[in-house]
Amino acid sequence: MTGYEQISRPAVEAIIRQVVLERLGHRPEPTAPVLTVHASARHIHVSREDLDVLYGPGYELTVHRPLFQEGNFAAKELVTLIGPRSRLISNLRILGPLRKESQVELAFTDAITLGFDNIPLRVSGNLEGTPGAVVMGPKGVVELKKGVIRPAIHVHMSPEEANYFGVKQGGTMKLRIGGPAGVTFNNVHVRIDPTYRLNVHMDTDEANACGLHLTKEVELLK
Repeated sequence: MTGYEQISRPAVEAIIRQVVLERLGHRPEPTAPVLTVHASARHIHVSREDLDVLYGPGYELTVHRPLFQEGNFAAKELVTLIGPRSRLISNLRILGPLRKESQVELAFTDAITLGFDNIPLRVSGNLEGTPGAVVMGPKGVVELKKGVIRPAIHVHMSPEEANYFGVKQGGTMKLRIGGPAGVTFNNVHVRIDPTYRLNVHMDTDEANACGLHLTKEVELLK
């Protein structure tokens, strides 16, 4: 007898395994972030200047319901949008908070209803060379010289989520939608901010085409 307790083989193997993993710098695989995909219905963002005309000087938007991204909300306030040949869409909802420039976001079907032959597919905020429209509120009318777009499908994510996917601001990804009408969307624009939650926005035409409401199979691909 040596006076020492004999170590079992499984214990020895566990110690060796731990030492090897530490030497190799092994880290557990990161957990995949949870993805949410939403259909974004037609809406308008307004500037302070334009809201003053539409609803009166100093008017403040009131929250109808919060949106998925923190600080964003659907407002109770509605406007009427008048397009070419005097066609109109009434009860167009304003989304808050206020923007530097007013911007109307429509699906292609909405644009046809308004009389637009074609509206450009743009990332939010890229308004140069876009058509305008007339916006009518309860207190006044604003004639937008530009700002009517079809919003490009895009994904919001935090810097940590961007690191997980290996993408950068302004890059693009693919979005696979499963189900009976499943499709893969290319050119999903990446938008990164510390306040963002992982969330894809597509317009209602895109959502209807892929049967978004019928499936839970969604996957972001680099």
